[in-house]
Amino acid sequence: MPTTRSDTPMKRFFKGVIIALGFILPGVSGGVLAAILGIYERLLGFMAHFRQNFKRDFWYFVPVGIGGIVGIALLSAPLEFLLAHAQVVVLWGFAGAIIGTLPALTQTASSKTPRDGIDLVWFFATLIISGGLLCFMSDLFGPLPANFGGFMVAGALIALGVLVPGLSPSNLLLILGLFTPMLTGFKNFDLLGVYLPIALGGILSMALFSKGMDYLIHRFHSRVYHFILGIVVASTILILIPNSHAAESISYAGATTGTLLASAAALVAGIALGYWMSQLEEKYK
Repeated sequence: MPTTRSDTPMKRFFKGVIIALGFILPGVSGGVLAAILGIYERLLGFMAHFRQNFKRDFWYFVPVGIGGIVGIALLSAPLEFLLAHAQVVVLWGFAGAIIGTLPALTQTASSKTPRDGIDLVWFFATLIISGGLLCFMSDLFGPLPANFGGFMVAGALIALGVLVPGLSPSNLLLILGLFTPMLTGFKNFDLLGVYLPIALGGILSMALFSKGMDYLIHRFHSRVYHFILGIVVASTILILIPNSHAAESISYAGATTGTLLASAAALVAGIALGYWMSQLEEKYK
């Protein structure tokens, strides 16, 4: 796909800034933002056929990547501040954004074949097993450290959020205790300690799982999506329940009536945002 005269590097830079918002905010799809901005198909083609037209596509996406880094850095500071000073309200808003995407995700799960009993078994088994693993992960495997290896895991999850439709990496990172350290690193432009391992983890994840996920989704579409639904529902529930085993668990200590009312408003706003984004995804994907 040749580059048009109007598609300048500066415009692609600002597209990257906008798309970055979708990769860091739960319930907001970076993929659909890329589709709206007209570069999603080319991005998928670049990832799926990495060796074809590598030089042309690489230089095309360099401004997008730089814009993404700048966008993440700009968003990280206010988001970190809000989590530190209004955690309950922010997390309820996050949960609402994810809840708002569930109707579209549920519809997608049965869009190829009718839902059957095995699909429901997949969903409930995934819900229970993934919920238990996420809840007690630190006890089973120890806490996931916010170091080079931990941020490589974060990068892999972020990449899976692109590869697996409907999977929100941000709520998983919250449960694993990596979300706030990641925001801090982004805000401080920690290129070697945060940006580099996340980029490496994302590249490895894309290389290892892109073709496999493409095969599974096309061969076992309904099963895969009910598996995804189970993970999404389990991780969203865990965001809102205090958990002494989770490093960044929500805490209702000191919550006032005003906090609860603001949380309810954030939940409703989040649901509306998530639903709107999911409708845009249906329109542009």
